[in-house]
Amino acid sequence: MSHTDQNAVLDRPEISWYRSDVEQMLYFSGGRFTRVNTLLSFLSGLLIGSVFYGLLLLGPDSIRTKFVDQGWIPYATVMLAAWSVAILFYKWLKLRMQRRCLQLQVVPEHPEFVLSPQSVDQVIDQIGRLVDDPRQFVLMNRICIALANLKNLGRVTDVDEILRSQAESDEAISESSYILLTGFLWAIPILGFIGTVLGLSIAIGEFGTVMAGGDAGADALLPALRQVTGGLAIAFDTTLVALVFALIIQLAMTFLKKSEQEFLDNCAEYCSRNIVNRLRLLPFEEPTILAS
Repeated sequence: MSHTDQNAVLDRPEISWYRSDVEQMLYFSGGRFTRVNTLLSFLSGLLIGSVFYGLLLLGPDSIRTKFVDQGWIPYATVMLAAWSVAILFYKWLKLRMQRRCLQLQVVPEHPEFVLSPQSVDQVIDQIGRLVDDPRQFVLMNRICIALANLKNLGRVTDVDEILRSQAESDEAISESSYILLTGFLWAIPILGFIGTVLGLSIAIGEFGTVMAGGDAGADALLPALRQVTGGLAIAFDTTLVALVFALIIQLAMTFLKKSEQEFLDNCAEYCSRNIVNRLRLLPFEEPTILAS
């Protein structure tokens, strides 16, 4: 290995957002923290939906008929469900990358080190060696904001308050990243109810036709009754599919939100243990009162 290659290896951060973020790897603009690129998730949802319908061709007719020949409702439901699955998958990958920061040590471990306005640059340089873009990592961004305030104002008492304020901001960002998913979870059952109304409308319309031709023979009424039952099938099948998809996505989102909240709690604990507890006001920094 040449001297240049050795320096490149030594300068390479332990976690690279540009090489580890799944969206960057797929040449899409990476969303900050655990936010997901909308275009990438939409295209992935189209792919997942196409694969789903491809697999239906291999399945039994009893299942396939619930997703085809039932109008446009099942296709829209599958698309929103597939889009939701794509968002959840990418968020899970991004959250897993963010968790890796908890294994890094940004403050020197030896007990003689004191975190103060004079030693802030040392910690910031260490963060720069650990990650390539601290703004893209929840934990590193939180620490850098607090340390920048400590360096500029020189008041260690403000660091804990800033960390708490940034923690609240991170929680708000995390919550907002689920807005699209929440909208889909609202829309999917609504699509099922729309399918129910359409199916019942078809069934009632066909039933009215059957009643209008009641003087016909039984052989003429049987085909019309099949159309009535077909409308009822659309009503119940579309609702069943929508509710099942909504339940699965809701459970998956709940577990992911729980995992992300635990990660944010771990970040707060990390900052308390490695930043707040290492703060010291050195003797020469203490305010002095000049004698009059």
